[in-house]
Amino acid sequence: MAAERGARRLLSTSSFWLYCLLLLGRRAPGAAAARSGSTPQSPGASIRTFTPFYFLVEPVDTLSVRGSSVILNCSAYSEPSPKIEWKKDGTFLNLVSDDRRQLLPDGSLFISNVVHSKHNKPDEGYYQCVATVESLGTIISRTAKLIVAGLPRFTSQPEPSSIYAGNNAILNCEVNADLVPFVRWEQNRQPLLLDDRVIKLPSGMLVISNATEGDGGLYRCVVESGGPPKYSDEVELKVLPDPEVTSDLVFLKQPSPLVRVIGQDVVLPCVASGLPTPTIKWMKNEEALDTESSERLVLLAGGSLEISDVTEDDAGTYFCIADNGNETIEAQAELTVQAQPEFLKQPTNIYAHESMDIVFECEVTGKPTPTVKWVKNGDMVIPSDYFKIVKEHNLQVLGLVKSDEGFYQCIAENDVGNAQAGAQLIILEHAPATTGPLPSAPRDVVASLVSTRFIKLTWRTPASDPHGDNLTYSVFYTKEGIARERVENTSHPGEMQVTIQNLMPATVYIFRVMAQNKHGSGESSAPLRVETQPEVQLPGPAPNLRAYAASPTSITVTWETPVSGNGEIQNYKLYYMEKGTDKEQDVDVSSHSYTINGLKKYTEYSFRVVAYNKHGPGVSTPDVAVRTLSDVPSAAPQNLSLEVRNSKSIMIHWQPPAPATQNGQITGYKIRYRKASRKSDVTETLVSGTQLSQLIEGLDRGTEYNFRVAALTINGTGPATDWLSAETFESDLDETRVPEVPSSLHVRPLVTSIVVSWTPPENQNIVVRGYAIGYGIGSPHAQTIKVDYKQRYYTIENLDPSSHYVITLKAFNNVGEGIPLYESAVTRPHTDTSEVDLFVINAPYTPVPDPTPMMPPVGVQASILSHDTIRITWADNSLPKHQKITDSRYYTVRWKTNIPANTKYKNANATTLSYLVTGLKPNTLYEFSVMVTKGRRSSTWSMTAHGTTFELVPTSPPKDVTVVSKEGKPKTIIVNWQPPSEANGKITGYIIYYSTDVNAEIHDWVIEPVVGNRLTHQIQELTLDTPYYFKIQARNSKGMGPMSEAVQFRTPKADSSDKMPNDQASGSGGKGSRLPDLGSDYKPPMSGSNSPHGSPTSPLDSNMLLVIIVSVGVITIVVVVIIAVFCTRRTTSHQKKKRAACKSVNGSHKYKGNSKDVKPPDLWIHHERLELKPIDKSPDPNPIMTDTPIPRNSQDITPVDNSMDSNIHQRRNSYRGHESEDSMSTLAGRRGMRPKMMMPFDSQPPQQSVRNTPSTDTMPASSSQTCCTDHQDPEGATSSSYLASSQEEDSGQSLPTAHVRPSHPLKSFAVPAVPPPGPPAYDPALPSTPLLSQQALNHHIHSVKTASIGTLGRSRPPMPVVVPSAPEVQETTRMLEDSESSYEPDELTKEMAHLEGLMKDLNAITTA
Repeated sequence: MAAERGARRLLSTSSFWLYCLLLLGRRAPGAAAARSGSTPQSPGASIRTFTPFYFLVEPVDTLSVRGSSVILNCSAYSEPSPKIEWKKDGTFLNLVSDDRRQLLPDGSLFISNVVHSKHNKPDEGYYQCVATVESLGTIISRTAKLIVAGLPRFTSQPEPSSIYAGNNAILNCEVNADLVPFVRWEQNRQPLLLDDRVIKLPSGMLVISNATEGDGGLYRCVVESGGPPKYSDEVELKVLPDPEVTSDLVFLKQPSPLVRVIGQDVVLPCVASGLPTPTIKWMKNEEALDTESSERLVLLAGGSLEISDVTEDDAGTYFCIADNGNETIEAQAELTVQAQPEFLKQPTNIYAHESMDIVFECEVTGKPTPTVKWVKNGDMVIPSDYFKIVKEHNLQVLGLVKSDEGFYQCIAENDVGNAQAGAQLIILEHAPATTGPLPSAPRDVVASLVSTRFIKLTWRTPASDPHGDNLTYSVFYTKEGIARERVENTSHPGEMQVTIQNLMPATVYIFRVMAQNKHGSGESSAPLRVETQPEVQLPGPAPNLRAYAASPTSITVTWETPVSGNGEIQNYKLYYMEKGTDKEQDVDVSSHSYTINGLKKYTEYSFRVVAYNKHGPGVSTPDVAVRTLSDVPSAAPQNLSLEVRNSKSIMIHWQPPAPATQNGQITGYKIRYRKASRKSDVTETLVSGTQLSQLIEGLDRGTEYNFRVAALTINGTGPATDWLSAETFESDLDETRVPEVPSSLHVRPLVTSIVVSWTPPENQNIVVRGYAIGYGIGSPHAQTIKVDYKQRYYTIENLDPSSHYVITLKAFNNVGEGIPLYESAVTRPHTDTSEVDLFVINAPYTPVPDPTPMMPPVGVQASILSHDTIRITWADNSLPKHQKITDSRYYTVRWKTNIPANTKYKNANATTLSYLVTGLKPNTLYEFSVMVTKGRRSSTWSMTAHGTTFELVPTSPPKDVTVVSKEGKPKTIIVNWQPPSEANGKITGYIIYYSTDVNAEIHDWVIEPVVGNRLTHQIQELTLDTPYYFKIQARNSKGMGPMSEAVQFRTPKADSSDKMPNDQASGSGGKGSRLPDLGSDYKPPMSGSNSPHGSPTSPLDSNMLLVIIVSVGVITIVVVVIIAVFCTRRTTSHQKKKRAACKSVNGSHKYKGNSKDVKPPDLWIHHERLELKPIDKSPDPNPIMTDTPIPRNSQDITPVDNSMDSNIHQRRNSYRGHESEDSMSTLAGRRGMRPKMMMPFDSQPPQQSVRNTPSTDTMPASSSQTCCTDHQDPEGATSSSYLASSQEEDSGQSLPTAHVRPSHPLKSFAVPAVPPPGPPAYDPALPSTPLLSQQALNHHIHSVKTASIGTLGRSRPPMPVVVPSAPEVQETTRMLEDSESSYEPDELTKEMAHLEGLMKDLNAITTA
C-alpha cells in the first residue's frame, strides 16, 4: 500500500511539473525543454524516464608488433544489455567470418597474430566501439589508434670512439619511433646492465658518464620487435687514462624541441665532454632549476634532465649550461606541453515536445584547441536549417519531431586524442485534455506585417471564449513542403499577436494558431499561407578573393562571381589600403581580376571587393593582406664614417638605408675599397645585415684608401655610398696612453668670435684623433667642440662682445683626453672698428688657409622619429642642383638642449645631406645646426633648426616623498613629493598607493589618484597608532612610470592638546622621514658671542642640564622683558631727545596704528634705499650665516614689484604663505628652489605658533620707539642688528628651543612687535611659515618666538620645532599698562649687570 501511495504521489507530482513545463515551453519562444532530473508524466500514460546508457571502458591507443596479439577493450552499460560492434577507419567490421578478429563476451575486440608488412597493413588503423540498444538508440566510443611497429631500420648507428677516464661518452642508436621501446644494448655480446651511471635515453642513445676502464669494450644495440633480433654495427669504445691536461668543452648531445602530453614523462638530453669534467646545470625561462630537492625533476647520468608527470606549467624554454671552471657553454630547447580534450560542461538529458527548440550544451578544453562534432545515434549530425552549431560547440535543434529522439554525443578531438560525452533526448506526448471545455479555434488569423525576415500575426479570441483573458496561444509554422514544424508561444495570457523572426526572404510559410486554457489545447486555426517579401536584390560577397604580389610594385587580385548575385553584376569596386594608414583607395573593375601598379616596394597592403548590380553595392568581402615583393635597396647606407686605427687597419661605420628605401630585409652589406691611386684593384668584403661596422686590416702604411658601402637584399645590391677616403698612419703610433699637451695655443679675439689656432703635440709617436676646444666666460667648461686631428684652427662663433673668455685645448684619442692648454681672451667691444684679422698668421707651424670661406648649409630641418631619435636634413648651395657630393667634403652636425642652460654641444660628422641623431632625451627641445668642411676650409654654422622629441613614460619615480600629520586631525595626513627627475613629458597626474603591509601585492594597496601636477595630497580617515607605507607613481600621456620607494609613517596615538601635532618624537612616529645623522664630528654652530647654543649634553646629566637650561632660559626671558619695559617707558623729555638723535627702526611716527603699513622684516636691507647689505661686511660675521640661503632681494622672495613706490603691504604679504591648507610653505619653496628645510608651522596651535609678528599685527605706539646707536654705515643709513641663533635637535634628549642673543648693533636689526589683545589682523586659515622671525633692535625683548636661521644652511627633512610659550595677551597688555613710570640710568646699569651675570652662568653650565 505504501508503494502504491508513493507511485500515485509520483504520478501526480510528475503531471503537475509536466503541465508547468508545457506552459513554460509555450510561453518562452525557443525554450529548450526540461533537463535531466525530471520525469514528466501524463495522467494515465506510462512513465518515461532517462535510461542509463554509457561506456564503462573505452579503447585506448595501443602499440603492437607484428605477429603478436592485441586486445582493444570496450564495455558498455545499459538495461537491457547493448549490442557491441566495432568500426575500423569508419567502417563496420564483419567479425562473424573473420578468423583473426573476434568479439569477446564483454565487448572487447581480440586480434590474434597481427599482420603487418610493407604493402599490407590490415590491422593498423583507427578503431571505434559501437553500442546499440533497440528502441533506445546508439552510442559510439572514443577513437583508438592501433600502431604496429614496422621492420627495424637504423637511422644512425654507433661509431668507434675514445674517451678519457672520468669523462662522458655517447653511442647513437636511432630507430623509427615506434621501435624505441624494443631497443636494448650489449657490451662484448652480453646484455648491458643500466644503472645511474649508464643510461639509455628515450631515443635509444646510450650515455656513459664518469667513464672507467671497465666501460671499454665492444658495443652494439639490438632491436627485438617480435621477429628475429636486428643488430647494429659493433663498435669499440676505448677508455684512455686521464692526461691531466685541459681540453675544450663541447656538447656531445644537445637538447632538442620536444612535445609531450600532460601526464607523460620527458627527458631533455644534454651531455657535455671536456677536461676538467664539466658539471651540468639547468635553467627554465632564466630561472635555475633545483634538481636536488624536487621530486619531479631528476638529473640523469651525463646531465640530461628528466621531468616526471608533465604539467602545463612545465612548458617553456630550458637551458642546459655546462661549466668546467675554465669555460661555460649552453644550449637550449623548447618544451611544448599538450593536453587531451577534456569536458568542462557535458550535454545533459532533455525532455521536450514536438515543434519545440532545444539546445545541447557542450564545453571543452584542450591544447591544441579541440574541434567538436555531434553524433546522433552513432551517425554524424550534418548542420542544416534545423540542426545548427551555436556558440562554437553547442547543438541547436529547431522544430522537434518524433524522429529526433535518441542519444546525442559531443565528440571533441585534437592532435593528442579525442573524447566523447552524450545525453538522451525524449520527445513527450502532449498531455490529454482534462475534463472540461476546450477552446475553439482562434478567429481571423492574419499577417498584419510582412517583411523580408519576419512576419507579425494577429488574431481574435475563439468563439467559445469571447473574452479570452486566461487563454494562451501557440503559433505553429513551417516552410511550405517541409514536415518539420516549429512553435512560437505568446509571452503572457490574453495576448493575441506574435512576431516570428529569422525567416528567409521570398519564402512561403504555413502558419496555424492554437489556444490553450487550463484544460488543455483547443482546436487549430485553418492554415495561413504567407510569403515573405523579397529582399533588396543586392549582390553577396565575391567568393575566393585572392591576392598575390606580381612584382615589387604591383599586386594582382582575383575573385569569383558572388553566389547570390541577385541579378546581373554590372561591375566591381576593388578597395586597397597600405597597412598602417587609414587612407583607402579604390578602382572600378569589370572583370574578375585586376593588377594594381605603382605600389611601394616590400609593403603590406589589404584588399577587399564589392560587387555592384542595378540596385547598388553589395556585401564586401573580408580583407585580404599581401606584401609586395622585395627589391634591391633604392638608397645607399647612411652616415658612412672612417676611423684610422693604425698603420694597417681602418674601421668603417655606417647606418642602414632609410626604412622606406630598404625595399626588403637587409641581408648584408658589401664593402668595396681601393687605393686612392689610379688603376688600383677594388677589394670587396661582405658582412651580415645586422653588422654596422667592419675593421679592414692588412692595408699598406701611409696609404690613402677609398671606401664605399652598399646594402644587399635577397634581390641584389643597392646603390653604394660615395667614395670616402682615409689615410693609414705612416707608423704604428702609440694609443695606450692619452696624447701630450699641444705644443702651442694662440687666440685672436674679435667682436663676437675668437679665432683659435694651435700646433700638435711635440711627441708625434702618440695617436691624436682630434682636438677638444673648451670655452666659456670665466670658465672653459661651458661649451666643448671637437675637431679633426688634421685641423689646426677653429673660429668660436656667437660670443658676447667685451667679455672675458677662458679657452682650453686638449688632444684626445680612444684612450682619453690629454693635458689641457689654457688661454684667455677678451672679445672686442661693438664700437671696435679696427681691422679684423680672420686668421692667425704669426703662430708657428700654422698654415694660412684659403681666405674664401665656404657657404653654410641651408634648409636645415629636424624630423622627429621617436622619443630619442631625430633626423636632420639639409641642402648645400655649393653643390650642383642634383645635390650629389663628388669631393671629399664632410658635414658636422651639432646639437644641444637648453635645459640645463650650460649643456654642451654634441657633434657628429656625416658625408651625406642627412644624419640620424640618436640617444636623445624624451620630450626635450633640441636645436641643431650644420657646417660644411672641405679640406682646410669650413663654413660658419647654419641657421638653427629645432625639434622636440616625442614623450615617453616616466622612467624615474617621484622624489622627496614626505608624510606629515595634520594639526588637529590625527586621522589625516599630508603627503608631499617632488616631480620625477625623468618625467619624459608633461605630468598629468599621480597615483598614491598606501598600505599597512609593505610586502603586500601592489594590487592589494589602497589607491589615491591625484589629477594634474599637484605635489601634495591629503589622505583622511586613517587608523590611529598604525604604521602606513606610501608609494607614489607619476603618469603622463604615454603611461605610468615606476613607483617610488616605500615611505613609512605611523599615525599618532591620539590628538594631544598639550603637544604640537608635529612635535612627535622620532620614537613615536608622526614623521614621514628620518632626522639627519649629524655625525660624530658634528659641532653646533656658535653665535656671534660664541655662546654654545644647542650644545649636546652629556648622557649622564642630560635631564639635569635640560632643567637648568630651560629654567635659565625662562629667567632670561623674564629679565629681558622687564628691560624692554624699562626702555620703552622713558620720560617725555628723554623721548624727545631720542627722537631728535635717532630714527625709529619701524618708523612708528609715520605709520602709527596702521597695520597695513608696517614694514616687512627685511634682513640686511637698507631701510632708506631698500638695498641689500652683504653679509661679509659685518665687522664680526656670525658663523651661522655663512652658508644660509637667504633671499638677496625682494624678488627672490616673491614676484611682487619691489620698486620704491610699491605698496609696503604687498611686500609684507610676501612673507605669508598664501597656500592651500594641505601644502607646505618654505622660504626656499617661494624662491623656486628645492627647500633646504621644511618646517610645517602652519599647523601649530595659536599659543605655540611661531609667527612673524611685524607682518601680521598692529604695533602699539608705546612700543614702537627704540634706542639708536651711534654706529652708522658709510651711507648714513640706520644700522641694523641681525639676530641669529640656532638650536640643534637631539631626539629624545633635549627640546629644540629657539634662542635669541643680541649681538653688535651693526650686525643685525629687527622689527619689534607686541600682539594686540584683539583678534588677529589676518585670516588664520592662511598658513604662515616664518622661518626668519624678527626681534626688537633694542636689548629689551619681551617675546622670544623665532625659528633658527642657522638650520637653513643644511638640507634636512621636516623636523619638530618647540619654542617656549610667549606671555599671554592679557599679560603683555598689563605689562604695557604698568610701564608708565620712568627708570633712572643707574637702575638700567644694575639690570644689565645682572643679565650679564646670568648669561655667564648659562655659558659656564652649557660648556661644562
